[in-house]
Amino acid sequence: MHIGHVHLKVGDLERSVAFYRDVLGFELRARMPGAAFLGDDGYHHHIGLNTWASAGGSPPPPRSTGLFHLAIVYPTRRELAVALRRILDAGVPLTGASDHGVSEAIYFNDPDLNGIEIYWDRPREEWPENDDGTVAMFTAPLDLEALLAA
Repeated sequence: MHIGHVHLKVGDLERSVAFYRDVLGFELRARMPGAAFLGDDGYHHHIGLNTWASAGGSPPPPRSTGLFHLAIVYPTRRELAVALRRILDAGVPLTGASDHGVSEAIYFNDPDLNGIEIYWDRPREEWPENDDGTVAMFTAPLDLEALLAA
């Protein structure tokens, strides 16, 4: 089993297309009235954006229900570092950066304040385990300078 794509309501379609294309590196794959679809590696779309019921809208208020964050996995630590450099160069503020034992993750928001996590998974044989064999995930500060040096 796996999860396919995410489709987000946004307030400004062009602003969001520019963010996901220029900052995160996705390719614009298709458009239709009020919507755009972006993907990677030739896939039809990983991210759908639309203004069908949200054009000019504002982000949801704090402490409301909805999406916590979407997560984008990068295949290598080096590719995560390249993505982090693009995010920092674009002036996007980070909301967090964590080492989870199984992965290294960076957190920030898109222009509509949708939470985004970008991360890479360490090889499974390196994942920490509890005595009973379950995964021993944790949250520790991520050394961003070491990551960028990768």
